[in-house]
Amino acid sequence: MQVNDLGLGGVLEIIPKKHGDARGFFSETYQRQRFVEAGVPQDWMQDNQSYSAEKGVLRGLHFQIAPVAQDKLIRVLRGSIFDVAVDIRNGSATYGKWVARTLSAAAFNQLLIPKGFAHGFLTLEPDVEVLYKVSAPYSPQCDRGIAWNDPAIGIAWPLEPGQQPVLSGKDASAPKLAEIASTIHF
Repeated sequence: MQVNDLGLGGVLEIIPKKHGDARGFFSETYQRQRFVEAGVPQDWMQDNQSYSAEKGVLRGLHFQIAPVAQDKLIRVLRGSIFDVAVDIRNGSATYGKWVARTLSAAAFNQLLIPKGFAHGFLTLEPDVEVLYKVSAPYSPQCDRGIAWNDPAIGIAWPLEPGQQPVLSGKDASAPKLAEIASTIHF
Protein backbone atom coordinates (compact mmCIF):
# COMPACT_ATOMS: atom_id res chain seq x y z
CA MET A 1 0.00 0.00 0.00
CA GLN A 2 1.31 3.42 -0.97
CA VAL A 3 0.36 6.44 1.17
CA ASN A 4 0.85 9.98 -0.15
CA ASP A 5 0.46 12.93 2.23
CA LEU A 6 -1.24 15.75 0.34
CA GLY A 7 0.04 18.41 2.76
CA LEU A 8 -3.28 19.48 4.22
CA GLY A 9 -3.85 18.33 7.79
CA GLY A 10 -3.92 14.57 7.33
CA VAL A 11 -5.60 14.32 3.91
CA LEU A 12 -3.96 11.29 2.30
CA GLU A 13 -4.03 9.56 -1.06
CA ILE A 14 -3.90 5.79 -0.55
CA ILE A 15 -3.14 3.33 -3.34
CA PRO A 16 -3.69 -0.32 -2.39
CA LYS A 17 -1.61 -3.07 -3.98
CA LYS A 18 -3.28 -4.89 -6.85
CA HIS A 19 -2.41 -8.49 -7.71
CA GLY A 20 -3.36 -9.32 -11.28
CA ASP A 21 -3.23 -12.19 -13.70
CA ALA A 22 -5.10 -13.30 -16.83
CA ARG A 23 -8.36 -13.61 -14.85
CA GLY A 24 -8.32 -10.02 -13.56
CA PHE A 25 -7.08 -8.79 -10.18
CA PHE A 26 -7.43 -9.06 -6.41
CA SER A 27 -6.79 -6.35 -3.84
CA GLU A 28 -7.27 -5.71 -0.15
CA THR A 29 -8.69 -2.20 -0.42
CA TYR A 30 -8.83 -1.98 3.36
CA GLN A 31 -6.97 -4.10 5.90
CA ARG A 32 -7.04 -2.62 9.40
CA GLN A 33 -3.54 -3.63 10.55
CA ARG A 34 -1.86 -2.31 7.39
CA PHE A 35 -3.73 0.99 7.72
CA VAL A 36 -2.75 1.32 11.40
CA GLU A 37 0.90 0.62 10.51
CA ALA A 38 0.66 3.37 7.86
CA GLY A 39 -0.62 5.85 10.47
CA VAL A 40 -4.30 5.59 9.55
CA PRO A 41 -5.96 4.28 12.75
CA GLN A 42 -9.60 5.15 12.02
CA ASP A 43 -12.32 2.69 12.94
CA TRP A 44 -14.81 2.50 10.10
CA MET A 45 -18.43 2.18 11.06
CA GLN A 46 -20.44 2.41 7.85
CA ASP A 47 -20.03 2.06 4.08
CA ASN A 48 -21.91 4.35 1.68
CA GLN A 49 -22.23 4.03 -2.08
CA SER A 50 -23.41 6.62 -4.58
CA TYR A 51 -24.24 6.38 -8.26
CA SER A 52 -24.25 9.38 -10.60
CA ALA A 53 -25.75 8.87 -14.04
CA GLU A 54 -24.39 12.03 -15.67
CA LYS A 55 -21.04 13.68 -16.17
CA GLY A 56 -20.93 16.92 -14.17
CA VAL A 57 -22.81 15.77 -11.06
CA LEU A 58 -21.41 17.66 -8.09
CA ARG A 59 -22.01 16.32 -4.58
CA GLY A 60 -20.89 18.50 -1.72
CA LEU A 61 -19.35 20.14 0.10
CA HIS A 62 -20.55 17.95 3.00
CA PHE A 63 -19.45 17.29 6.58
CA GLN A 64 -20.84 16.40 9.99
CA ILE A 65 -20.16 18.23 13.26
CA ALA A 66 -19.55 16.74 16.72
CA PRO A 67 -20.52 14.47 18.29
CA VAL A 68 -20.70 12.47 15.03
CA ALA A 69 -18.04 14.13 12.88
CA GLN A 70 -16.80 11.71 10.24
CA ASP A 71 -13.49 10.61 8.78
CA LYS A 72 -14.05 9.40 5.20
CA LEU A 73 -12.18 6.97 2.96
CA ILE A 74 -13.35 7.46 -0.64
CA ARG A 75 -12.76 5.25 -3.65
CA VAL A 76 -14.29 4.93 -7.11
CA LEU A 77 -15.72 1.63 -8.29
CA ARG A 78 -16.64 2.81 -11.80
CA GLY A 79 -15.61 5.94 -13.69
CA SER A 80 -13.75 8.94 -12.28
CA ILE A 81 -14.25 11.95 -10.03
CA PHE A 82 -12.51 15.16 -9.04
CA ASP A 83 -12.49 14.69 -5.25
CA VAL A 84 -12.03 17.68 -2.93
CA ALA A 85 -11.27 18.20 0.79
CA VAL A 86 -11.57 21.66 2.38
CA ASP A 87 -10.03 22.42 5.79
CA ILE A 88 -12.80 23.88 7.98
CA ARG A 89 -11.09 23.45 11.35
CA ASN A 90 -11.41 26.81 13.13
CA GLY A 91 -7.94 28.04 14.09
CA SER A 92 -6.12 25.77 11.63
CA ALA A 93 -3.16 27.29 9.76
CA THR A 94 -4.70 25.93 6.54
CA TYR A 95 -8.32 26.97 7.31
CA GLY A 96 -10.30 27.46 4.10
CA LYS A 97 -7.63 25.80 1.94
CA TRP A 98 -8.49 22.87 -0.30
CA VAL A 99 -6.78 19.96 -1.96
CA ALA A 100 -8.07 17.68 -4.71
CA ARG A 101 -7.22 14.45 -6.49
CA THR A 102 -8.73 12.72 -9.46
CA LEU A 103 -9.89 9.34 -8.19
CA SER A 104 -10.77 6.65 -10.68
CA ALA A 105 -11.50 2.96 -10.95
CA ALA A 106 -8.53 2.72 -13.34
CA ALA A 107 -6.04 4.48 -11.03
CA PHE A 108 -7.34 2.47 -8.05
CA ASN A 109 -6.54 5.31 -5.66
CA GLN A 110 -8.43 6.37 -2.53
CA LEU A 111 -8.65 9.59 -0.56
CA LEU A 112 -8.66 9.72 3.24
CA ILE A 113 -10.41 12.84 4.53
CA PRO A 114 -10.23 13.31 8.31
CA LYS A 115 -12.74 14.98 10.59
CA GLY A 116 -12.59 18.74 10.24
CA PHE A 117 -12.77 18.77 6.46
CA ALA A 118 -15.69 19.32 4.09
CA HIS A 119 -15.84 16.85 1.20
CA GLY A 120 -17.23 17.08 -2.30
CA PHE A 121 -16.75 15.58 -5.72
CA LEU A 122 -17.54 16.20 -9.38
CA THR A 123 -18.14 13.29 -11.76
CA LEU A 124 -15.82 13.45 -14.77
CA GLU A 125 -17.81 11.00 -16.88
CA PRO A 126 -21.24 9.35 -16.88
CA ASP A 127 -22.14 6.25 -14.85
CA VAL A 128 -19.90 6.83 -11.84
CA GLU A 129 -20.05 4.73 -8.68
CA VAL A 130 -18.32 5.87 -5.50
CA LEU A 131 -17.87 3.85 -2.31
CA TYR A 132 -16.78 5.44 0.92
CA LYS A 133 -16.23 4.36 4.46
CA VAL A 134 -17.14 6.66 7.36
CA SER A 135 -16.10 6.56 11.00
CA ALA A 136 -19.48 7.65 12.40
CA PRO A 137 -23.08 7.04 11.33
CA TYR A 138 -25.13 9.56 9.36
CA SER A 139 -26.83 12.11 11.59
CA PRO A 140 -29.40 14.50 10.09
CA GLN A 141 -28.98 16.77 13.13
CA CYS A 142 -25.22 17.09 12.58
CA ASP A 143 -25.20 17.06 8.77
CA ARG A 144 -23.92 20.31 7.24
CA GLY A 145 -22.87 21.70 3.88
CA ILE A 146 -20.96 24.57 2.32
CA ALA A 147 -21.54 26.14 -1.09
CA TRP A 148 -19.55 24.31 -3.73
CA ASN A 149 -18.67 27.64 -5.38
CA ASP A 150 -17.83 29.71 -2.29
CA PRO A 151 -15.45 32.35 -3.70
CA ALA A 152 -13.55 32.58 -0.40
CA ILE A 153 -12.52 28.94 -0.88
CA GLY A 154 -12.06 29.18 -4.66
CA ILE A 155 -12.09 25.53 -5.71
CA ALA A 156 -10.99 25.17 -9.34
CA TRP A 157 -13.62 22.61 -10.35
CA PRO A 158 -12.78 21.15 -13.79
CA LEU A 159 -15.99 22.32 -15.44
CA GLU A 160 -16.09 23.19 -19.13
CA PRO A 161 -16.61 26.91 -19.91
CA GLY A 162 -20.24 27.77 -19.23
CA GLN A 163 -20.98 24.33 -17.77
CA GLN A 164 -23.13 24.29 -14.65
CA PRO A 165 -22.88 21.24 -12.40
CA VAL A 166 -25.86 19.01 -11.66
CA LEU A 167 -26.71 19.72 -8.00
CA SER A 168 -29.23 18.55 -5.44
CA GLY A 169 -31.54 21.19 -4.01
CA LYS A 170 -29.68 20.95 -0.71
CA ASP A 171 -26.29 21.53 -2.35
CA ALA A 172 -27.60 24.35 -4.54
CA SER A 173 -28.73 26.30 -1.46
CA ALA A 174 -25.78 25.54 0.87
CA PRO A 175 -24.35 28.57 2.72
CA LYS A 176 -20.88 30.04 2.37
CA LEU A 177 -18.27 28.99 4.92
CA ALA A 178 -18.15 32.46 6.52
CA GLU A 179 -21.91 32.32 7.17
CA ILE A 180 -21.64 29.17 9.31
CA ALA A 181 -18.03 29.14 10.56
CA SER A 182 -18.98 29.98 14.16
CA THR A 183 -21.31 26.95 14.34
CA ILE A 184 -18.72 24.38 13.17
CA HIS A 185 -17.16 22.22 15.89
CA PHE A 186 -15.39 18.89 15.79
